[in-house]
Amino acid sequence: MRRPLYRDDALVLRVQRLGEADRIVTLLTRRHGRVRAVAKGVRKTSSRFGGRLEPFGYIDVQCSEGSSLDNVVQVEGKELFGRHFLEDYPRYTAASAVAETAERLTPIEREPSLRLYLLTLGALRALASRERAVTLVLDAYLLRAMAHAGWAPALRNCAVCAEPGPHRSFSIPAGGAVCPNCRPPGAAHPSPATIDLMHALLEGDWAVADASDVKTRNESSGFVAAHLQWHLERGLRSLPFVDRREMNP
Repeated sequence: MRRPLYRDDALVLRVQRLGEADRIVTLLTRRHGRVRAVAKGVRKTSSRFGGRLEPFGYIDVQCSEGSSLDNVVQVEGKELFGRHFLEDYPRYTAASAVAETAERLTPIEREPSLRLYLLTLGALRALASRERAVTLVLDAYLLRAMAHAGWAPALRNCAVCAEPGPHRSFSIPAGGAVCPNCRPPGAAHPSPATIDLMHALLEGDWAVADASDVKTRNESSGFVAAHLQWHLERGLRSLPFVDRREMNP
């Protein structure tokens, strides 16, 4: 029986070896959500589209539906972002964290997630363009991805009682900034500039973000990573490897 075909724009999040010549590719598609598909013979030198099915690729793909895994039928490359990261370790590790986050935030296969798809595409494109610092692009993506999942940290009002801020204390378990009355034991005290930077990244205020200094960016990154991994069932494997020393485009 011939399997139904579908065609979609997709981002290659991950590839895994299968047998001697095949690969399993994890794709985040525009209309079909996250799908996993087998690309047969893709590791052979004679493969017609092996080079297009590499991590971080933005592709036009045609697949046939399968019982457990779909099958890749045809691939056309649109923007192969991975080639921009081959000799740029900070951007490669940041792109890896972006791809892993996108995969983790789409736990149900074939459930459309257009907002996350567009957000992920924008992050990979921004990393490839080198127009902004790696840290800012990654943290902006993580904050907005958390907002998509309903986990955005409270930054202006108290996370517990919604008392208008600004507030000087920040608690990961409580959900973000907390007022003096709601501040739990062990709450951190980030600088006001750090809270302002996280808010700017979440809202897309790049004038404020680009003007931030290294110390503020480092502190902000720590809170963003801690907040994300608190809400995930397990930490991101790629996040500890992100090289945050490069602060300029």
